[in-house]
Formats: sequence, C-alpha cells, structure tokens
Amino acid sequence: MASTLRIAPGALALLSLSGCGYFDSREAHRAQIAMIGMTSNDLQACAGLPSSTKVLNDTTQIYQYTAKMNLPTASDSTIIPVQQILNMTQVTLGGAGTTCTAVIRLDHERVSEVHYAGDDDEIIGSDGICSIITRGCARQPEASMRKVSGGPFGPVSAFHSPRAPNQSTAATYNKQSGEAVPNYIDNTKPVIVPRP
Repeated sequence: MASTLRIAPGALALLSLSGCGYFDSREAHRAQIAMIGMTSNDLQACAGLPSSTKVLNDTTQIYQYTAKMNLPTASDSTIIPVQQILNMTQVTLGGAGTTCTAVIRLDHERVSEVHYAGDDDEIIGSDGICSIITRGCARQPEASMRKVSGGPFGPVSAFHSPRAPNQSTAATYNKQSGEAVPNYIDNTKPVIVPRP
C-alpha cells in the first residue's frame, strides 16, 4: 500500500503531461535523430509522399511535409464557460499550435537533417504538432532508421530540438555560394563578400 502511494504522484504527473503535448514534443524531437541516415524510399514509405520537393543540386534535395491538426472546441454553457477557460489557458501558457512544416534535407538519397517550422507548439514542449508527420515512422520504424534510446529523460528534450548534424559541403553549398563568404567583422563592407 505504501509503495502504491509513492508511485501514484509520479504516475499522476506523467498522466497530466500527456494531454499537454509533452510526449508529442519528445516524439517529434526523437524523430529528428532517428530519421538521420534513413533512405528516401523508407522515408516515403512511413511518412508518405512529401507535399513538395526541391532539387538543390545533383546530390541534395529538400522534402517538405505539411500537416494540420484540428483542435477540438468545447461548447460553452452559461454556468461553466469551458471554451473561455481553455482559451485563457492557451493564451497564458502558450501552445495551441495547429500546423507544422517538416523540412527534410536529403544528401545522396538519405535524410541528413530534419527541421520543423510553423505554429507547431502545444501547451507543454515545442514542435509537438510535428509528431503527426513523423508518427508513422516512430510507430513502425524502417530498417534504415537509427535506434534512439535513453528512457523518459534522454537523449531528447520536449523543450528544444536536438543539435543539427554537420552537413557535407555538397549538401550546403552550390557554385555561387562557394565563391562568396560571410563578413561578420568589418561593418563597412557588405555582409556577403567574394571569397579571398
């Protein structure tokens, strides 16, 4: 009985986080690690066909996936204004995102980077709405995905994306960008200058 009473507060805390986006955010951020190295064929098999694609050069492409989550609305009564309370909670605590755009870089037909954009935060955590894009890959991992372990507190956070991996030069530069460099030091010159 005493051990049950010790476990109950922790279980209650985890249960309360589940409805606020905490686990969705962790799932989306875990996918940013697990999908690195995945083949483009496996990506399309679990996430579906991209909304749009862009070929950057002979070896690099960008796949863009867009998803929208419909938020349920509660009907108000004159006694308990449920929708107004929900709206005030979302304004105060943040969240209530509805859309996500996942921008996925492929280098030599393999995922090399995953970024999220849009109004994609839930009440607790960041990028939680984006889990609807990566959920198919998370629930039924493809052979070319990385295994990401770490239990409930690692190696991903619900509150920030993992560090983006280093990219090959071919995936980040083209001929024009290779002939110029950023100038962060001399304020009298343009920010982009020809390579010395």
